[in-house]
Amino acid sequence: MLWRRFKDHSDPIARDRLILTYAPLVKYVAGRMSSALPSHVEETDLISYGLLGLIGAVERFDPKRQVKFETYAVVRIKGSIIDELRSLDWVPRSVRARAREIERKSVELERKLHRAPTDEELSDALGISLGELNDSITDISNSSIVALDETWNVSSGGESLALIDTIGDARPTDPAVLLDATELRDTLADAIARLPEREKIVVALYYYDGLTLREIGEILGVTESRVSQLHTKAILRLKGRLQDDSETAAA
Repeated sequence: MLWRRFKDHSDPIARDRLILTYAPLVKYVAGRMSSALPSHVEETDLISYGLLGLIGAVERFDPKRQVKFETYAVVRIKGSIIDELRSLDWVPRSVRARAREIERKSVELERKLHRAPTDEELSDALGISLGELNDSITDISNSSIVALDETWNVSSGGESLALIDTIGDARPTDPAVLLDATELRDTLADAIARLPEREKIVVALYYYDGLTLREIGEILGVTESRVSQLHTKAILRLKGRLQDDSETAAA
């Protein structure tokens, strides 16, 4: 009834009530994202960024489409938070550059070895010590946005999805976007299957089962910071693989 009052009659009271009804989604998304962000990024700030995404989702959502509002809104909320964090440009360029370098080198080694490279093989290929590689991974972990929550273009029409939503139950309604999203999901599943076992477990527990990094650490018997490192290494491998496949397809 609220949706009908808002969409059919532009009732501002119905709009405000819809926003209040779905506000807990913002806190949920912000809480999930804050666990993988530096400590100086306040969850309350993420919530304020996410509220803008929720408001936009309420205003743009079409109840007639075969998509749950919650699914649609979560993508918009994540996107709003990520856009705002990017606009602040708080990630040092050197960290971004090292992350891209690790992504590229990991893909090169995987092609050559036909498996995911070990840390030792990756550090040798990068021309740095194992300790320096671990330090770089820590820096990236401490400054990176949750990578699978970033949006990824899936069609030339400008449509985009969050990678994590290709794992979940989000479904675009446009046939062309649906096809591209299906291909992306298959590529991502294949890339996850090639991850080293512990990284694969972290990805599964975090993205499929919804556990926090701390909870995963308790299961694996390691510290939360170690889980964060494993998560970051997995994401760098996955992003490198997806980027490589995208460039190959465009060539």
